[in-house]
Amino acid sequence: MAEGSNKGWVVTFAGTGINLALGVLYSWSVISKKIPDDWGWTEAQRALPYTIACLIFALTMVPAGKLQDRFGPRVTASLGGILTGLGLILASRFQSVTMYILGFGVLAGSGIGFGYASATPPAVKWFPPAKTGMIAGLVVAGFGLASVYIAPSVNYLIGKVGIQQTFLILGIAFMAVVVLFSQFLVNPPSAAPAPKPGTKAPLGAGDFNGMEVVKTPMSYLLWLMFAFNAGAGLMVIGKLAKVVEIQASFKAGFILVALLAIGNAGGRIIAGTASDKLGRIRVLQIFTAFQAVLMFLTPFITTERFPDPAMVKILLIFFSVCIGMNYGSNLALFPSLVKDFYGLKNFGVNYGLVFTSWGVGSLMALVAGMIYDKYHTFNYAFFIAGGLLIVTILLSFGVKKPEKKPAAA
Repeated sequence: MAEGSNKGWVVTFAGTGINLALGVLYSWSVISKKIPDDWGWTEAQRALPYTIACLIFALTMVPAGKLQDRFGPRVTASLGGILTGLGLILASRFQSVTMYILGFGVLAGSGIGFGYASATPPAVKWFPPAKTGMIAGLVVAGFGLASVYIAPSVNYLIGKVGIQQTFLILGIAFMAVVVLFSQFLVNPPSAAPAPKPGTKAPLGAGDFNGMEVVKTPMSYLLWLMFAFNAGAGLMVIGKLAKVVEIQASFKAGFILVALLAIGNAGGRIIAGTASDKLGRIRVLQIFTAFQAVLMFLTPFITTERFPDPAMVKILLIFFSVCIGMNYGSNLALFPSLVKDFYGLKNFGVNYGLVFTSWGVGSLMALVAGMIYDKYHTFNYAFFIAGGLLIVTILLSFGVKKPEKKPAAA
């Protein structure tokens, strides 16, 4: 490992820069709220492009991780930038749910998966194991922090030029930015060379390949925990602007989306760094318990229960930042757990397999939209999310590092 290498830090911040662009996904609640009524979208339909993007993003992580492990991060991340840009540009030409699903959901979702899968592995490889959580947290913090500037920018652009032109601008800008930063993603010289296509990658004593990972019970435990934890956060991220408008008559929901993003990014760095010292599972339990409390309390932060409207807004701001922080912790803890459990050799594909659970968790945003369409409230969705978080805490007590069986002679 090249600890303290300037090149390692260049790779780390290039990965952070890529995620700062790809984090456009987290601004969907602002976009969703701004979709004109004359487009004829229901609340559930407004969640569909975002939900599909999350699902495709997660599913793409497996082939993207394999591509990154084999051909390196530069090529894979560049492909991600191109796909994301093309998806946003395509969506900019239409007003239908179907075309936004195809453009934002499928194409941009795939691009985000390719870019995201390529940002963390090369950065982690430049540093010793004792810094895995911190480096992973720094790189993925860019994705969480993106809404700090994207949410208000999108809100401003939509007000000036409308949704369609906004998507066109974002598509061109993010394609250029991601492809540019991708050129700085390189593995350290000490990293094993990528195997030729069609050959099997050699494994170290503690390295698992994808097939070996799915044969361990721990991979399914991690999968379920990640799905439940991600679902709670993604539900709020996807519907926050609408939630605060209903509960506090707060029209500037994009401000809370940006503040949630600050918590999201901070949670990744704090949890990743803390887990290097205190242990991954202990830190995971702390953040998950805090998130569960917030899920159960958020529905009660309304103007009907608090006579002072300003107090409601202050509480919702505080809750938004904390929900973002707790959600963000998962994006540093789970890749670190995968690296600790299954090794670094095939980290891209191994984390991709576990990350598919994040996509399934994104269905909570769609469920929340359906619940609102039927009951005109998001309360039940919050309670369901809180219950799933409690399940995560219970499951976490069964997590332990799997032992790699020696290869047959």
